[in-house]
Amino acid sequence: MKKQTLMKITQTLTVVLTTLLLLVGTTQESNAQNIQVLYDTERDCVTSTVEMFRPDAFGSTFFFVDMDYTPKVTGAYWEIARELCFWKDSKFSWLSVHLEFDGGLNNVAGAFNNSWLAGLTYSGHSKDFSKTWSISAMYKLIPDTKDASGDAQEHNFQITGVWGINFANGWCSFSGFADFWLEGNTYIFISEPQFWVNLNNIKGWDKVNLSVGGELELSNNFAGADGFKARPALGAKWTF
Repeated sequence: MKKQTLMKITQTLTVVLTTLLLLVGTTQESNAQNIQVLYDTERDCVTSTVEMFRPDAFGSTFFFVDMDYTPKVTGAYWEIARELCFWKDSKFSWLSVHLEFDGGLNNVAGAFNNSWLAGLTYSGHSKDFSKTWSISAMYKLIPDTKDASGDAQEHNFQITGVWGINFANGWCSFSGFADFWLEGNTYIFISEPQFWVNLNNIKGWDKVNLSVGGELELSNNFAGADGFKARPALGAKWTF
């Protein structure tokens, strides 16, 4: 690895870790579940992610915030989703109404198109909750989107699948999501499967909620890139 690249990574990690230390004090109060730091080997940048999932009597709320560093902050993106299920005690508890907002910006493309989504979600889990899954079918409104001829094409759709699997007696986790949607005249796909080794299974480390591993971003026509891309990233995750 070149010395210049190593210095860039070191500087970036310093910025990210400082940011995360500041976040630790606030995320517990806001019920955030984990913080991730990943190094993208192809883009030569670091991404920090804060995720929160919180169930309640009427459904659940999920959000994540991504920030990219090279080593300065060069981009930010977030999604927030609400599942509404007022019938949790009925035989239709597997079905919920899904509401979502996505948006972000970076120093190259500027602001991303804000997206507003609404639809239905089917979800399930194993008896011990070691395996969870969901699939959502949604209408997607992307304001100011145009098709190839320049005509407005704001009304689109999106299908999203999410999964989580814990195995090897809790030593390993495999989780991620897959999105497929129409934006104007373009069909876009992105999936980010993650694999983690959970170090709190080491004897005497039961309170060290640290995981090491990474993800593989698989995409097609995503973020202005034509065709299929596979981008690996290595990192660590702290779970609250």
